[in-house]
Amino acid sequence: MIKGKKVLGVIPARGGSKGVIRKNIRKISGKPLIAWTIEEAQKSIFIDRLIVSSEDWGIIHVATEWGAEVPFVRPRELALDETPGIAPVLHALEEIEGYDYIVLLQPTSPLRKAEDIDQCLMTCINNQANACITVVETSKHPDWMYYQNQDYSLTPVLPGDRSVRRQDQRPAYAVNGAVYAAKVEWLKKTKDFYKEGETISYVMSQERSYDIDTYLDFTICEFLLSERNK
Repeated sequence: MIKGKKVLGVIPARGGSKGVIRKNIRKISGKPLIAWTIEEAQKSIFIDRLIVSSEDWGIIHVATEWGAEVPFVRPRELALDETPGIAPVLHALEEIEGYDYIVLLQPTSPLRKAEDIDQCLMTCINNQANACITVVETSKHPDWMYYQNQDYSLTPVLPGDRSVRRQDQRPAYAVNGAVYAAKVEWLKKTKDFYKEGETISYVMSQERSYDIDTYLDFTICEFLLSERNK
């Protein structure tokens, strides 16, 4: 609870994964991937109830072994490749009522810490915002990004002057997928954690902002987790 507001934590974890097979329960630095998120969420001082949403009995078994609550089995139609990411979150809010804020924690961010979860929530509450999401400063500025055309020529992603020195460029940030926090009633209406002018951000460090999508991501995160645990 934070300032009298009840907080529901949701970890969505489906069985299908094309980039890394059985990704959510694959071992990384000695633990199933999802366990890293469960453990940090349990350390949060604001989350009142933590649940895992999954259609996969293997994931459900692992999640309960690591102390997470699985109060329902997600419908399989909400666990398809084309299912929007917000769908299982809205489904969880239909199943579980009585909370003022929801925090979405993707299991593919194993380097995220409890302090990131709590700081994101505090940023949201203290600024009286409807939602707050975590971001990381980009290492490659969008001013220096291009589309490749069919003739191999390049078209700038953004218009503007590319002669500006890197140190003079306005910092750019990317959503890192680690923490999404929002008012429950607002999210039910918008059906999206991001709405221009209403969603604010909390900046996380690069070393805690890795999101696992490929085997290379998995290898990098395993190394970083091993180093952190030494």
